[in-house]
Amino acid sequence: MTVKTKMEETITSAESVLANLKTFALETQNPEAKQMFKSLAKSQQGITDTLNSRLEFIKNEEPQFRGQ
Repeated sequence: MTVKTKMEETITSAESVLANLKTFALETQNPEAKQMFKSLAKSQQGITDTLNSRLEFIKNEEPQFRGQ
C-alpha cells in the first residue's frame, strides 16, 4: 500500500468522524453537549484540511502520482 493510498484512507476516516460530530451536534438537545460537539467538529475540520493539504503535497512531489 502506498503512502498516497494510506493518506486517502485516513482522510476518508477523518471525514467520517467529522460528519458524525456534526450529526451529534445537530441531534443533541443538551446545550453543553451541542457546544462540545461543535468544538470537536471544528478541530476535526482542521485535521481533515491539514491531511488534504499533505495529500496534495504528496501528489505534487512524487512523480508516480502526478496527473492522478
